[in-house]
Amino acid sequence: MRRFRWIAFTLLILAYVLAFFHRMAPAAIAGELQLAFNASGAALGVLAASYFYIYTLMQIPTGVLVDTLGVRKIATLGGLVGGAGSMLFAYADTLGEASLGRLLVGLGVSVMFISIMKLNAVWFHDRHFGTVGGLTILLGNLGSVLAAAPLVWALNFTSWRSIFAVLGVISIVLGVLTWSLVRNHPGDAGFPSMRELDGELPHAFHSGHWYDGLVKVVKNRATWPGFWPNFGIGGTLFTFAGLWAVPFLHDVYGMSRALAAGHTSLLLAGFALGALLTGVISDRIGRRRPVMVAGIVLYLLCWLPWLGLLQLPLVASLGLFFLMGLGASGFTLAWAVTKEVNPPALSGMATSVVNTGSFLGAGLLQPLVGWVMDLGWDGQISEGVRAYAGENYRIGLLLLFLCALLGLLGALRSRETFCRYS
Repeated sequence: MRRFRWIAFTLLILAYVLAFFHRMAPAAIAGELQLAFNASGAALGVLAASYFYIYTLMQIPTGVLVDTLGVRKIATLGGLVGGAGSMLFAYADTLGEASLGRLLVGLGVSVMFISIMKLNAVWFHDRHFGTVGGLTILLGNLGSVLAAAPLVWALNFTSWRSIFAVLGVISIVLGVLTWSLVRNHPGDAGFPSMRELDGELPHAFHSGHWYDGLVKVVKNRATWPGFWPNFGIGGTLFTFAGLWAVPFLHDVYGMSRALAAGHTSLLLAGFALGALLTGVISDRIGRRRPVMVAGIVLYLLCWLPWLGLLQLPLVASLGLFFLMGLGASGFTLAWAVTKEVNPPALSGMATSVVNTGSFLGAGLLQPLVGWVMDLGWDGQISEGVRAYAGENYRIGLLLLFLCALLGLLGALRSRETFCRYS
């Protein structure tokens, strides 16, 4: 049973690592993309955000599909489609082709998070869900870390096109292995459920039509507070780390791209480590909301020096980026809260509903930040791409900060579940 559990977890985690890599990679290759496709800030934002558009639209359908058809079929198809999209992106000649490739990547990897959270809910004990969810984010964020400084380093030896072509092949291989080795439920492999192992009755299956289950989740007022930490914190984190952090540090503080990408790596490493810590702490103390709120407050405080365009020592700026990521991880507990205020059989749908917030936020904010900066751009060009002034970035960052405040308000309104189904 442990072998089946960990093989399935490992395959989906590897696919999730690829999802994070694709999500954050545009920040490190922003200059290459602008040169390859002669893109403005707004156009670059649309290219990067095309991943998030389809990702957002697919969250609720994915929740329905994993609750009805199962993780095995959906994750397999996702791997194949994402792989094809990555290869199209790698060989694109025009901005339109690149956007289509990135759209297909988003379509493929959009199913991975909900799939693995459904897998966690079924193959692990309820009392460990926060910890396993944190471990999922920790490992998945290896993709984010690889998409920052290591990707910049790799560009010294090969092209971004070659990297994304190889990733496409890896994604397809993972899809084939998922079909061969993953099982939806312990019962599919001849094992008892987690609750049966504890001497309890298994969670009841949803007996009605999937539409009735989705309506039940959507009509549950306790579901929706979790949407706003995803939108305000997850959305701004993915917008900043996934596109604008590296140009911001380069244009405003004169950092090399490698050093700026190193800051982003620390931001994402802090988020990964924080996700595990918040899950463990929450499970240990039996509370969700205080841990979530504390992390979000820390994240908000870390924005203030950047809004002020303060000149910080290198050690301080690196540390601040790490703390930003650590604090941002507080929003990940919104998934656990939402799962626990809805029926267990609908955990995929419940998680998917609030998870739309992160990607809707990033999909809207990545091009919006570029657009507001384009409005004040003075025409300066550096190394063949647009260079923005500090005041341009201040307006863009203020927009992100205000959206993050919405995340705090949602966290404060979340129901305290005491780490169990209510």
